[in-house]
Amino acid sequence: MTALIIIVGLALYLVLYFTYGRAVEKNVVGASDENETPAKRLYDGVDYIPARREVLFGHHFSSIAGAAPIIGPALAMAWGWAPALLWVWLGNIFIGAVHDYLSVMSSVRYDGKSVQFVAQDLLGKRTGQAFYWIVFFLLILIVAAFGAVLGGMFTKSPAIASAYLWSIVAALILGVLLYRMKMNFSLATVIGIIMLVISIVLGIELPIKASYDIWMVVMFFYIIIAAAIPVNVLLQPRDYLNSFLLYAGLLLGLVAAIFAFRGFEVPAFTSFSPILTAGKPTPFWPVIPLIIACGSLSGFHSLVASGTTSKQIEKESDGLFIGFGAMFTEGFLSTTVIVAIAGFGYTALQNAAAAQDAAFTLTAANWGAQFTPVSTKLGLSQANLFVQSYADMVNATWLSIIPINYVKVVAGMWVAAFAMTTLDTTNRLGRYCITEMADPLKEKASGIYKILTNRFVASVIPAAIGIYLAWSKNFTILWPSFGAANQLIASIALMTGAAYVHKKLRSSYSNVAVIPAWFLWITVTAAMIWFIAVAIPQTIKTTPLTGYVLLVILVIMFIMNIIFIIDFVKSYKNRAEE
Repeated sequence: MTALIIIVGLALYLVLYFTYGRAVEKNVVGASDENETPAKRLYDGVDYIPARREVLFGHHFSSIAGAAPIIGPALAMAWGWAPALLWVWLGNIFIGAVHDYLSVMSSVRYDGKSVQFVAQDLLGKRTGQAFYWIVFFLLILIVAAFGAVLGGMFTKSPAIASAYLWSIVAALILGVLLYRMKMNFSLATVIGIIMLVISIVLGIELPIKASYDIWMVVMFFYIIIAAAIPVNVLLQPRDYLNSFLLYAGLLLGLVAAIFAFRGFEVPAFTSFSPILTAGKPTPFWPVIPLIIACGSLSGFHSLVASGTTSKQIEKESDGLFIGFGAMFTEGFLSTTVIVAIAGFGYTALQNAAAAQDAAFTLTAANWGAQFTPVSTKLGLSQANLFVQSYADMVNATWLSIIPINYVKVVAGMWVAAFAMTTLDTTNRLGRYCITEMADPLKEKASGIYKILTNRFVASVIPAAIGIYLAWSKNFTILWPSFGAANQLIASIALMTGAAYVHKKLRSSYSNVAVIPAWFLWITVTAAMIWFIAVAIPQTIKTTPLTGYVLLVILVIMFIMNIIFIIDFVKSYKNRAEE
């Protein structure tokens, strides 16, 4: 089963990239390299910097992936492997890839402006302002959710924490080689890969042990600094290196899944409402997009696409490779995660229970009710469950010649490197968002405007609130909170893309975006109502302050969401009457 699913998934993505993707590029967007991109036309040496598409793909993918394509599918295994896999594949193809590509290209055509700015121009000022607030709250929730993921992983696996910190040093050196010394690109790449391997070895040999609280403080200061410095100092070279970690991990997982040739231990389907969010029965519809999030589709992708990526695209033909290509690659990563846990996750949980002399009550029959409680009780988070399952899958083949502790660190680096990349990219996007939101103060209150738009001040605000929420360690409520905001923005960004195709390009193919956008909007809006009514009250009982902060954020986002959809419908009616 492991071999069958991984091969079908790979074939599906390759075929659809060269057929469906090319059709959207040609018939919907009409990309042309004759159009000069913002990276060249508005070059400033800080944010607008042309990048080779291989480097930009690494930055874009590392930023959009984070830990979500790993954590989300791992959580969704409570429903069984089949529902998780179907949502990943269908969401990738019909929603996620189109969303990402339109977000990149509409921003490129708008001088690298954010998707919020595009929405404001196409749908009205009120719509744009509502969208800005939704985006800002999402960025805070991303910092909270991914900070919690990293804090737990770094505390439990010091070798992974150490390896990641050494990889930062390697990235800084690579940046100097590429941009200061102007070294030959291929030679610098080889040196970078060697340094990445050394980072993993040093991580294993020199693990850094620290408490959860200390890692929160470290992350707080790190993401502020990383968000404020030029992209080619750290972000571009670091993410380029991370892409090789991805390629190695995906290749290793692909080969392992094929040669492990193993049936699935996890049930294909458990129940419609397993125990998952806040200890409550969680219905597959409409909650599934809140749980799997980026593994299938993600509103955060539109923020990266229109925040950093569109400012670095060298030519328009690179847009498909980065937009469609990165989303499909992320979907294949999630497929690998599902295969690894479905094939080896049950054994990993059994072994964890045996190592702790703990009672093990999980069976195929009670999986839906016991999977989440058992993994929580054993302290085996979704990230660590993937790491162990992936290592066991590799170890079950002739690839067992690779020491299993090295495989675990590589798998853990997937989560850590991409999660930390998302954290500092998120903080950079938060800085952009605050700067654009403060624009009305430029003339009315210039002093306040200068303070708020300072690179470091604007980076502190989302970092402070997000890390504070992460400090609560309440992961089962933080993750779907992030998912709710994230998928809500995906539907809004996809509608913005549809409006761009409809109003600016005047294309008859806008339904490619409109139909999935409406489906997603209805699903996510229903999920938010369930989450606010059922999950949040349970959180307020256990951690009142965290619960109330999340409640306020989600209620405000819900109201802004209603304002947006009203304006979107009005905009389409106006266009139809022209």
